[in-house]
Amino acid sequence: MAGRLRLWSNRWPHALANALIDALLPCSCALCGDTAATVVCPACQQDHAAPGGARCPCCANPLGAHEGAGQRCAGCIAEMPAFDATLAAVDYAAPLDALVLRLKFGAQLPLAPWFAARMVDAVLAERGWPLPALLCPVPLGPRRLVERGFNQALEIARPLSAALGVPLQPRLLVRSIDTAAQSGVAPSERAGNIRGAFEVADDALEKIQGRHIGVVDDVMTSGHTLNEIAATLKRAGAARVSNLVFARTPPH
Repeated sequence: MAGRLRLWSNRWPHALANALIDALLPCSCALCGDTAATVVCPACQQDHAAPGGARCPCCANPLGAHEGAGQRCAGCIAEMPAFDATLAAVDYAAPLDALVLRLKFGAQLPLAPWFAARMVDAVLAERGWPLPALLCPVPLGPRRLVERGFNQALEIARPLSAALGVPLQPRLLVRSIDTAAQSGVAPSERAGNIRGAFEVADDALEKIQGRHIGVVDDVMTSGHTLNEIAATLKRAGAARVSNLVFARTPPH
């Protein structure tokens, strides 16, 4: 009993301090601005981040009315990507696209755990979806990492790893070529821009052999970056590669 009292006496000043901070500096919803206990209030989460309709299990693009749930989309049937599956929490569309930009370019890091939580929701919504053996974030090139000061994919991957109970290997991949940002490259040139940009770290080969690797990113647009990563992992001996992304850019 005395031990429990000592433990409480050590903790209560911190609990009181946290309660005072919450009272004096309440959090506001990143979308509507109302007072909220989390970065996005429950109402906005329900309105904008609730699980959507059926997606292609391979590339996570929304399926058309003529495509059955669980079937691959026409694009993946015509040209099978190197990756085996993709889970996306939301579409990259207003107003959630602004949150992605605020994390990536505004360094609003508290958004990353919220993104990860929505990705966990997507995993839970897909009953029986096989969890990877390892998670790795899409690596940034050295120049962009210095400019930004953090890798948004890694910031999302950390809480995602903890929530899913899947080990995180942040240095599984390295970006050997500091390519131009895909967003600034014409769609027809994106595959060439990213080709050969990634390598498996020398000390990571044994971790990949015969295993299911999960690749974490904030946004999947054309899919060329994730496809190049999957091809790199497959050449190193990965048995399966799945993408876990917060947002998927819908096809135009």
